[in-house]
Amino acid sequence: MMKYHVLARICAPLAAVLAALSAPAALAQAYPSKPITLVVPFAAGGPTDVVARTLGAAMTRTLNQTVIVENKTGAGGTIAAAHTARAPADGYTFLIHHNGMATAPALYRKLQYNPLTDFEYVSQVIDVPMTLIGRKDLPAKDFTELRAYLQANGDKVNLAHAGLGAVSHLCGVLFRQATGASVTTVPYQGTGPAMNALLGGQVDLLCDQTTSTTQHIKAGAVKLYGVTAAARLKTLPDTPTLAEQGLKGFEVVVWHGIYAPKGTPKEAIDKFGAALKTALKDPAVLKTLNELGAVVVPESKLSPAGLQTWLASETARYAPVIKAAGQFAD
Repeated sequence: MMKYHVLARICAPLAAVLAALSAPAALAQAYPSKPITLVVPFAAGGPTDVVARTLGAAMTRTLNQTVIVENKTGAGGTIAAAHTARAPADGYTFLIHHNGMATAPALYRKLQYNPLTDFEYVSQVIDVPMTLIGRKDLPAKDFTELRAYLQANGDKVNLAHAGLGAVSHLCGVLFRQATGASVTTVPYQGTGPAMNALLGGQVDLLCDQTTSTTQHIKAGAVKLYGVTAAARLKTLPDTPTLAEQGLKGFEVVVWHGIYAPKGTPKEAIDKFGAALKTALKDPAVLKTLNELGAVVVPESKLSPAGLQTWLASETARYAPVIKAAGQFAD
């Protein structure tokens, strides 16, 4: 009996040490143990929200935990980004954001975070081309007529966008620079209100993502003047690019990336990233993305390094464009 007690006293500390050593591995295997929040900087029903909810539903099945989409709108996506940067770095908060992550440093002089240093990178996701559309009763029948119409009518023409910092705003800036058109820009609080204004004939033009314009184009509710991608779209094969129609080198693509708070464990980032890759191969997800005109990025971009490199290059690319426009969001 005494031998048993001596053996117990020897083994108990050893067991405790072994348990402590194995705890990190057990925690890593247990992740995720509760729902994960995917923060979206824009309103429900908008292009980025549609992408987030489509991916979140598929990732829920892989992770065996619900991916909850949380919309934190306002200030061109900076409110959501700042919220994510301050969130606990425990692997349960992620952010999906588009080009606005790269344009914010130039647009906001008092930005509360640094996109290049205050986040962990997970992966790029998809690219979404944009379309230049007009109200249904706009006189110009095609892009050639539209350019002539812009030259003749100048600042009488209104170009809507979804607010300072939105990709539709950036597209409008580049369009005005490329054409020399002195159109009047009209900001709205999101893509939905901007589109409603166009459908209602209150504005003349809008440059926005295929995720929000395709249904209206196919319904004949708007006029389509061209796509902003480098090549024609499979979903709109008969529509020429703006570059084809004279705007040489004109290309605006909405890219999306996923980020986490700085210090988020690599195990969580790797597991979330793996679930993302699985979702991007899901036939149902691909069908939805194809219908929206979205394209999954190449494998080389589906990584933390791919997103980090791309964000740095896009930040450098757009800073002089925004500076030349002389517009700030604060």
